Amino acid sequence: MPFKISNILFPLILILLFTATPLLSQPKKEKAAGVVASSAEKINPLKVGATIPNARLQTVAGDKVGLKNLVKEKPALIIFYRGGWCPYCNSHLGALGSIESKLDDLGFRIIAISPDKPKKLAKGKKEHNLTYMLLSDSSMKAAKKFGLAFRVDDQTFKKYKEEYGIDLEEHSGEDHHLLPVPAAFLVSTSGKILFAHSDPDYKARVDLDRLLSEAGRFSKTST
Repeated sequence: MPFKISNILFPLILILLFTATPLLSQPKKEKAAGVVASSAEKINPLKVGATIPNARLQTVAGDKVGLKNLVKEKPALIIFYRGGWCPYCNSHLGALGSIESKLDDLGFRIIAISPDKPKKLAKGKKEHNLTYMLLSDSSMKAAKKFGLAFRVDDQTFKKYKEEYGIDLEEHSGEDHHLLPVPAAFLVSTSGKILFAHSDPDYKARVDLDRLLSEAGRFSKTST
């Protein structure tokens, strides 16, 4: 019987197809940290064990600060939120204020970061009586480095502006149309991430009791 190469290749092709199917069926994510995702569902945030980037941010007064330098002073709960225009964010920020003293007792300070420009931060800090640090990431460089940045599609941007009176460009002072997925990170003085939480659903935020529990676990080993 004459040799036919197809007799060997056909079974091999079938094997390759079946083994590749699970990989092909999984939703693709834009996984590299620093890359802007096309949607909130496709972000790839930094994980536990990673070291935070040395992002440059602005205070409510417009002064530039380095995130790593702030963390070196004291372990931190780093919060990323969408902006002072978001009612869910404001509710969460207020709730965080209610556990600020408990977190402080456990050795952690709160640092909340958003795309809002310093002027907007100052307004929100005063309106909601927030005593912890708010930082501006108008350029979204920090959010990108944390793997949280995604682009708001044109239809949603228009809807926010025309139907809800929310002008993302006016709040950030930039035209990038980027937002961070809300996230929480407990970070040691060395910059190591001890706990990480994020959710593409902007209405869902990390549970406060869980934050306190996790902070308690690391309170003696967070330096």
